[in-house]
Amino acid sequence: MQQIPFGYASLGHHDTTPSLRNGTTYCFSHVWNDREARFETCFLPIVACVPAALAALVIFFQALTLLIPWRPRWTRPFVEEVYYFPVEDEFLPKRRWSPFVPALIVLSLAGFLLQSLVATATWFELGRLAPLATWFAVSALLFIYRPTTAPYSVLAILSLQAVVHVAFLVDDGWYRNGQEQNYGISTLVLSIVGIGVILIMPLRNPNLPTKDISMPMSEPTSSLRSPEDNLTLWQFLTVSWMTPLISIGYKRQLEDEDVWHLAYEFQHQRLHDNFRLLKGTVIRRLIKANAIDICILIVLGVLRMFLTYSPIVLLELLLSSMQDPLSPKRAAVTYAAISLVLRYIACQSGPLSLWYGRRCYERSRGEMITMLYEKTAGRKIAFAPDESEKTSSNGSANGHLNNEDSRKGETMPWWKRTWVKSVSMFKRKTSTPIPVKETASMGKILNLMRNDVYEIAQRFWEIQELVNKPLSVVLSIALVVRLLGWSSLLAVVAVVIAQAIIAILVRFRVHYERRMRAARDNRLQVVSQFVEAIRHLRWYGWQHAWLTKITAARQKELHLRIVLGLYVTVIGFINTLASETSPVIAFFAYTIIARKPLTVDVAFPAMQLSNMMIAALRDLPDLLNTIVNAYVAVGRIEDYMAEPDKPEMNTEALLGESVALERASFAWPGKTEPVLKNLDLEFPAGLTVVFGEVASGKTALLQSILGELDMLEGQLMRPNEPIGYCAQAPWLQSMSVRENILFSAPYEEQRYRTVLDACALVPDIAEFKAGDLSLVGENGIGLSGGQRARMALARALYSSANILLLDDPLSALDQQTAESIVQKCFAGDMLKGKTVVLVTHRTDLVLQHATQVIEIEEGVAEVIDRTTFVYHPAKRDHPSQPADETLSEIQPAEQPATVVPDKFMEDEYRAQGGVKASVYWEFVKAGKRRWWCVLIFVLAFYRLSNIAQAWFLKSWGEAYGEQSSIVLYAQHDGPVPTNAKPDFLGFLPPPDVDTNPWLLVFLTLALFECLSYLLFRVTIVVIMYTTAKEMFAAIMERVAGATFRFYDVTPVGRLMNRMTSDIGVIDGNISMQLHTVVWLGISWITALITVGAVTPSFLAFTALLTLAFVMIFLRFIPTSQSLRRLEMVSLTPLMSNFGALLQGLTTVRAFRVQQQFQDRVVRVVDTFQKMDHFYWSLQAWMMYRYEVLAATATFVVTMIALATNLSAGLTAFVLYAASKLVGTTHSLCIQYGQLQMEFVSVERVVELKHLEQEPKGSISPPAWWPSFSGDLHFDDVTIRYAPHLDPALKGISFTVKGGSKTAVIGRTGSGKSTLALSMLATIVPEAGKISLDNVDLAEVDRQLLRTRITFVAQDPILFPGTMRENLDPVQQHSDAECELVLERVCARQDWTLDTKVEAGGRNLSQGQRQLVGLARAVLRRSAIIILDEATASIDRETAAQIQQVMYEEMKESTVITIAHRLEAVMHADYCIVLGKGRILRQGTAAEMLEKTGVEEELEGDAEG
Repeated sequence: MQQIPFGYASLGHHDTTPSLRNGTTYCFSHVWNDREARFETCFLPIVACVPAALAALVIFFQALTLLIPWRPRWTRPFVEEVYYFPVEDEFLPKRRWSPFVPALIVLSLAGFLLQSLVATATWFELGRLAPLATWFAVSALLFIYRPTTAPYSVLAILSLQAVVHVAFLVDDGWYRNGQEQNYGISTLVLSIVGIGVILIMPLRNPNLPTKDISMPMSEPTSSLRSPEDNLTLWQFLTVSWMTPLISIGYKRQLEDEDVWHLAYEFQHQRLHDNFRLLKGTVIRRLIKANAIDICILIVLGVLRMFLTYSPIVLLELLLSSMQDPLSPKRAAVTYAAISLVLRYIACQSGPLSLWYGRRCYERSRGEMITMLYEKTAGRKIAFAPDESEKTSSNGSANGHLNNEDSRKGETMPWWKRTWVKSVSMFKRKTSTPIPVKETASMGKILNLMRNDVYEIAQRFWEIQELVNKPLSVVLSIALVVRLLGWSSLLAVVAVVIAQAIIAILVRFRVHYERRMRAARDNRLQVVSQFVEAIRHLRWYGWQHAWLTKITAARQKELHLRIVLGLYVTVIGFINTLASETSPVIAFFAYTIIARKPLTVDVAFPAMQLSNMMIAALRDLPDLLNTIVNAYVAVGRIEDYMAEPDKPEMNTEALLGESVALERASFAWPGKTEPVLKNLDLEFPAGLTVVFGEVASGKTALLQSILGELDMLEGQLMRPNEPIGYCAQAPWLQSMSVRENILFSAPYEEQRYRTVLDACALVPDIAEFKAGDLSLVGENGIGLSGGQRARMALARALYSSANILLLDDPLSALDQQTAESIVQKCFAGDMLKGKTVVLVTHRTDLVLQHATQVIEIEEGVAEVIDRTTFVYHPAKRDHPSQPADETLSEIQPAEQPATVVPDKFMEDEYRAQGGVKASVYWEFVKAGKRRWWCVLIFVLAFYRLSNIAQAWFLKSWGEAYGEQSSIVLYAQHDGPVPTNAKPDFLGFLPPPDVDTNPWLLVFLTLALFECLSYLLFRVTIVVIMYTTAKEMFAAIMERVAGATFRFYDVTPVGRLMNRMTSDIGVIDGNISMQLHTVVWLGISWITALITVGAVTPSFLAFTALLTLAFVMIFLRFIPTSQSLRRLEMVSLTPLMSNFGALLQGLTTVRAFRVQQQFQDRVVRVVDTFQKMDHFYWSLQAWMMYRYEVLAATATFVVTMIALATNLSAGLTAFVLYAASKLVGTTHSLCIQYGQLQMEFVSVERVVELKHLEQEPKGSISPPAWWPSFSGDLHFDDVTIRYAPHLDPALKGISFTVKGGSKTAVIGRTGSGKSTLALSMLATIVPEAGKISLDNVDLAEVDRQLLRTRITFVAQDPILFPGTMRENLDPVQQHSDAECELVLERVCARQDWTLDTKVEAGGRNLSQGQRQLVGLARAVLRRSAIIILDEATASIDRETAAQIQQVMYEEMKESTVITIAHRLEAVMHADYCIVLGKGRILRQGTAAEMLEKTGVEEELEGDAEG
């Protein structure tokens, strides 16, 4: 065997190379001819063996799989579609021949036959025999396996076979004659046809049913699964299956019904079920669940990385061939064609990487969201530990060290302390005390779901970067050294030094990143409290004080964002400095140290490789930073997942048929002090009545039975079954009346009607327009307090539970309704045989029906003999009459006052079409126009510096004389200029004489670019800060001043979505995104001018190319906007579901419907994720087409340059400028589309900036107004909540004398609360007038009015903090005043001003919360005080004492009391009876008590 070396000496060497026609020769040392751009003929037999080797490898692994069927678990699909045929085995469909397989077999046999003719004619030479073996292997694979889906192995073999035959055709010495060449062409055609057949084969087994899958190219519908489950390989690779959705989106706005359901393996119910089975930490489970995708992404990423570097090497070869006079033009064309093919392959890898990356991202995100929701449903509701507990837990272990460290710190000089603090950031802290981690608040949970989950899932999407970026560093350095020599490593050293400096800065950045995340958590928590309590804050006039608190939290967050932005700026500047100066260093080493000429074929590829090397090195710290961020996010989620769960039962051994407690003591979760002590109780079947003073432990007793408290000692016995629980503060869902009562239980009409009647809901439902299908709004906002209480009671009664725990459901009911419920529920047979534990203060109603009576005092329970228990109810001079009859005697038949509209909550608004220019202008104005002008100027300067640098490099390369112009000599007969240096560079000496001036100019241009970058980054930081501050402050101000109707029809989850997700987008990189679009626009204009000036012939093609880009973009943008808006809207239910679960967690767990709630959130996540999934599928559709156009455009530019005989320098410059133009056109469309998507969030925020505002009022009353003697006058007042609703109050006229005490009573829904709110001017009369002290309330300054009137609601809102902060949130009173009020009103509670209060007052009972509300009223000492059922949840004895305190402290004030207890209004001077929005009776209390039937009305009512 003879080995033929390759040399460049002369063309004669090529002519004398031995041909395979005269004998078989092989070579391995020189396999490629650079000059002619082809394989050496002696190496072609080896090339011919490659497909055969691949085929042998495929057959080997297939045989291995048959012999050893086991494979690792991680290689199996995490979710795999399995269909169970509902027939016997003998009737199951057998494996059938696919119509595609015979066609492939025929093609492979034809190829085998043709190759046999070639092989026999050449006596079975290796180069001819190998393709024969390949065709035989393909035929065997098809015969044996008869694939029903696209066979990837056969596709790979045929593709490689086609490439080999192309290599044969390019080489002139391979085929011996024309007939053999025709055989080769025929074989190539057969390979291509075979590839085409495989491309149209399905990816899913056609034997499986497809009835629930949308067929490709059919009209999309949400009732069917995505076509992804039944695509051909071609449809999958080209993303053409998105065409039907794009067509609809192009014609009109997409609706949810237009978007397919998620594909089988994306549906979250299956993902969640499988994810729950995995063991280990969260990150380990995620890796196990997505292992296949991770491997595929890494392979695709490595492939794309090599495909990215290959065109640069080919550019070097292309420019070199243009400079070589001995190289034919065909060589340059070949290199351009190879580059085109590689770019096409890279184009195909892009959508594949995106699809698998998105699958990894979406599935991991969905798995984490459903995991967090399940954890939220099962975790223990814990309170923050007391300060004393924190101190003891930390101080006992580390107190000595802490004191020692503090003493050392005090003796250190300032410079040493600073050094210690700086160094400590880089050391693992081992001796610091472990902080006691507080349980996650709602704000933190939402932050985990929205931000931390995204941070982790994003890393799975970009998992390939973990391998690609380090490999890119190695590969780019190797290519730079290959091109510029070892001396170029000086540039690498400079970049490494820069990265070392950056690594130090990154540690500081991570420190501030953690602080910023904590600040964001705090801001979200404060905003969440603000949104939830907005009505109460407005009633008290506290919203501005709260806005100040929010602004402070926001300012702290923005301050940390500025610090982070400056760190990013410094890091970016160092990177840019390294990026711009490293080519200078590399060229210095190449020209000065190595003394080599920097010709064009070296300069431009070196410049590109240098930039890629620097980018790869620069990306390593960013990669590390993203990993650190993900690590922090994982730690936060792991901390949350590590929070203790509520056990289903305290111990498995204590299951019993009845509920009992033996020597049991309990504490609130997170606390150590017992709230219930040494309980010995048994709860028999029947009614057990529990009573006691406020905060004595009544609610705690029920919570302990439910297992929500920590058992300190003793035993709890109860059946392991659902419990019907009715909370003291009724919790309802934003659903219909029926859905709230059924609570996922099956509908039984007779039982349902019985429950409605027993709970006195039939009259209320009759008043609703849609009956029991009427929506009640978020947490029953469309209902009165009494209706909410009875609906929650009905939910417990309707359940099949044998144990009912009812926490004071009678407190919000009027006397007649309460008596009716007691008779029908507790006295009848409805609850016969069930164990009912009823907490109540209204013992007079239920004692006679009780089986057992328990009194709780200071956490100690005592069973009282019912026969000896004496309670003296108020005397009744008249027999009780049904309230309805009493009212019907006087009240005319009119429309109901309380009406629940068919859809109480309005659907979220979705804009249509593109984002309006006004939205962009709002954003620009928020960032200040002058800063945007500065930014545009800086970017233009930066771009001009960039172009000047490229042109200078071209001039430098051409200035070496004939070496760079030799190509012109080969192409032209005339003289060739030896110096292409332009006139404006005439002051520079020739570079082969003195290179230093050239290097100095190049360095100057690089420094100009660095300076431009620094200015740009600083400007961006200023714009981001200004925009974030202005827009957030604007929407908070608008939300705080919106009409109360807005709060009624807008769910809290929707507002929170906009104040978290949408504000998060504005806080994020949207300013950077807008800058990118501006930068690309400037780049596109300058690139177009540059290319047009050098090659005018390219302009016509540019116009066609731009038109193609724009047409694709115009098809893309409408659908993408619709999908992104649907995604943002579908995110709101997800936020609302988390909020609803947190608020009603105890009820959900008592009924044991966690699974139903989990199923609901799975459906919500499916809806949310499908919008995101198809949006990114749409991105893949556009990206594939754009990249194909870009690759084609680069090839066309190269062909134009070759056709017009441009010099190598101009060709390199034109390719640089044209690639910039094509890439910019491509990127501009993508980035503008992305900007439109991001600006959907800005659009939603801007909507809040235009909220309808409550009139501020034109009258500013004097400081003394209202006086204590001022009268309140209603003059024929009619009020309705909205124009389409019926009036809530009609023709109301009365006068309340200044300083008097007035009682307002009436049945549920009579309009009492509406009357109270009208005094706060939250609702303005549509007719009539309300005046206070001769001032019209419709015209008075609303803020002044509400700060001078005190309104105490039945369910006062409390905030996390101290008791002092809750009594006086706006800090208007001294500590002494607060202490005095606390002693007067809450003397029995042993509270101090430092007593800790949890969010919403959840560590206090309902009665205690009402005491705080009353204390606020006493503290404010307003002239007008409105008490709306303010003592409903307080025991009678405490209520009587409170009444006495109120009488003494507010004897000069005008007090308007809405109450149902007779003793609460006995001391009233005046009494008003309301019924269905009208005044039934009014007069002095003495007069009213003398009238028959009115005392019953006076004895109670619920909220109106």
